[in-house]
Amino acid sequence: MPRKQKTPSFEEAMKELEALVESLEQGDLSLEESLKSFERGVALTRICQTSLQDAEQKVRMLNGNTQASDLIPFSDDDE
Repeated sequence: MPRKQKTPSFEEAMKELEALVESLEQGDLSLEESLKSFERGVALTRICQTSLQDAEQKVRMLNGNTQASDLIPFSDDDE
């Protein structure tokens, strides 16, 4: 049974994304490796965007600057 891969934290995703960008910029990867790196980069970008949206929503809730219709569901990974 395949293991479910743990979603990286925002900081982990950013570090991995930065490393991917650096390796792509060097131009030493094959086309196939570049495509895999690009695909991983897109996934990491989505993880970062989701983390930022969740953080923004939490701040808005704490500040009382939101209405129920503005809220979007998010998962709390701290539990």
